[in-house]
This record gives sequence, structure tokens and C-alpha cells, in this order.
Amino acid sequence: MSASTLERWRSDALSQPRSDSKVWSAAARFDALLTTAAMDETTKSAWCRANGVLLHDLQLWRQTAAQSLADPQDQRASPSQTAQDRRRIKELERDLRRKEKALAETAALLVLSKKLETIFQKDRDEDK
Repeated sequence: MSASTLERWRSDALSQPRSDSKVWSAAARFDALLTTAAMDETTKSAWCRANGVLLHDLQLWRQTAAQSLADPQDQRASPSQTAQDRRRIKELERDLRRKEKALAETAALLVLSKKLETIFQKDRDEDK
């Protein structure tokens, strides 16, 4: 059996949710963090096994909680980043308007060419 087959099976297995895992609400995750905050690593690992939580998930929950409680000033974009974003938005809007005009022109030309085709086809039919 090739290594690529085993790697594919492994990635498929890891991408599927565990059947025995339960969905933890935000309040339950917060309670778990409070419960395990003062525990040492071995006690925390035992608690995780008993409650069906991976230690890695517990660490992710802690990081998410810390980010959620961060000062809004820390999460706010800098003025230079905001100016760059505004410039980029204006550029994209300008590009979008140009493309919309080109599309409308192409549609109008297509309609006109179809009308001309039907007119000249009628003229040829009348000549016969």
C-alpha cells in the first residue's frame, strides 16, 4: 500500500468530526476553562479524558477567549491600514465600473448584430 493512500485516508479521517464528540456551547467552554485553569498538566489531561475534550481544544478555547477579551484598540486597524483599504476599495470600484460599462457595450453590440443579422437574412429571403 502506498504512502499517499495512507496519507489520504488519514486526512479524510481527521477531517470528519468524531462520533463521540459533543458540541460545546460558549458557556460550557468558558466553564471548562475556569474549571481547568488552576489544574496542573496531569490533572488537566485526566479531566479532558473524562469529559471527552482534547487538550489541544482546551488550549484553542483559551486563545479564543483571550482574543475575545482583548482591548478593542488592539483589534482596530491602524490609520495607515485604513487609508490603504480605502484606496484599494476605490480602485476596485473604479475597475468594477469600467468592466460594467464594457459588458453593457458588448451586450448592446451583440443585440445590434443579431438585429442586423435578422434584417439582412429577411432581405436575402425576399430576393430569392
